[in-house]
Amino acid sequence: MQESKPQNAQQKDIHTVLVVDDHPLFRRGVCELLALEPTIRVVGEAGTREEALELVRKCEPDLTVLDLNIKGSSGVEILTKFKEEDPSRRVVILTVSDSGDDLMACIKAGADGYFLKDMEPERFLESLKETLEGRLIVDQSMVRYLTDLIRVKKVDVEPVRLTDREEDVLALIERGFTNKMIARELHISDGTVKGHVKHLLKKLGFQSRVEAAVWASQRKSARQR
Repeated sequence: MQESKPQNAQQKDIHTVLVVDDHPLFRRGVCELLALEPTIRVVGEAGTREEALELVRKCEPDLTVLDLNIKGSSGVEILTKFKEEDPSRRVVILTVSDSGDDLMACIKAGADGYFLKDMEPERFLESLKETLEGRLIVDQSMVRYLTDLIRVKKVDVEPVRLTDREEDVLALIERGFTNKMIARELHISDGTVKGHVKHLLKKLGFQSRVEAAVWASQRKSARQR
């Protein structure tokens, strides 16, 4: 396990990323690739489940890049644990598996993206940045599996009562805002936003921001009918 030392950077402009892969050479390659992007700072790297859980709790990165196959565990199990502790955590899967079943398991567990390891480095960086902007990004070759995968709960216009602040946060999530962007828009701290997102997702029963964004869009359409 390796934790990167803090660097002086404008926090507003930098997204923090944790890399989890049990192959040291590949993991280091991903970290070096991410280091080429000035808007991304790698805050740690891990090769086991225990290291991943320790670092995600300590660093609370904006995004975790997670291998699907981890010795002694699995990416889905680690992803599920991440989301159980804090549904607002953002995680993308980076894997060699082009199985529709694996994609389904990851999306249902709350993954915010699913990338294949044979993708071009430039495309990987662009996809990662799009994910950080709040979009669900799946490798182009896997898109065909998505039709029946993402099942958001049937929209009930008022399934639960949200506070005014939760409504504000939900509206910005729907627009693809990151936590940092929401904090700036609402003039509150990043930590406060994280708390709102965490409670909002638990209240709605969702595993990811993507589900919340789709649900918010459907609710808006239902109210306008």
